[in-house]
Amino acid sequence: MARVIIIPKKSCLLGFLLLLLVLAAIALRGAGPFASVLTMVRPERLVPIYYVDTPEKKIAFSFDASWGAQYTPLLLQILEENGIKTTFFLTGFWVEKYPEMVKEIFAAGHEIGNHTYSHPHLNSLEPAQIKVELLRVGHIIYELTGQQPLLFRPPFGEYSDKVIRVATACGYKTIQWSVDSLDWQELGVEPMVKRVTEKLHPGAIVLFHNNARYTTEALPQIIAYARKHGYAIVPVSELIYQDNYFIDSHSGAQIKKEG
Repeated sequence: MARVIIIPKKSCLLGFLLLLLVLAAIALRGAGPFASVLTMVRPERLVPIYYVDTPEKKIAFSFDASWGAQYTPLLLQILEENGIKTTFFLTGFWVEKYPEMVKEIFAAGHEIGNHTYSHPHLNSLEPAQIKVELLRVGHIIYELTGQQPLLFRPPFGEYSDKVIRVATACGYKTIQWSVDSLDWQELGVEPMVKRVTEKLHPGAIVLFHNNARYTTEALPQIIAYARKHGYAIVPVSELIYQDNYFIDSHSGAQIKKEG
């Protein structure tokens, strides 16, 4: 028996397409019950944790290491004198060059995170290549410390759904920052202190670098300001929620689910 194929009239087809465009426009503007239509069609993009949505006055300091170690001993001394534990995101080639420094950071009680092996532009790599970047440095860190890193920061702050999916599959939470010290620009101590202290907020993740020229001079002032204003400074893993949360796709805020 022959199958009958019904072809819609051109006017009906055009009308249907017009309706879809109208619904999409309404959804994009977030209006009424149609706001969820586009979400059903296009899933939310994946984003890292930029900060934690919390009423508690807790913040995390983080240090990226991908060049040099000249200032790192003094940095560790300042943190020790102030009783502060932080998170160091290490690249593989830095770990290989300064293995004793890695052990010293870990022995001081600081958390170690993954910053890839070679600090590449991950968006330009294939998933398998991204996986190698993560697993390679993770293995080296484990060999030196006996502990597998669980946090990951993408180089240059660049990421995509692809990057986050691979990191998640490798067991990592992807971490960005909400306060950038810009210490790598070497603008001076006072501009750095001013920039960080003016931007501090509950749940903030602050980005520093282990070997920036003025960081060790600015850090004591930033610590003093944070404590004067009632902030506790903790490692990233102690700031973020470990489960029962979602990440806002626009702000990067990690938000605790209710119930």
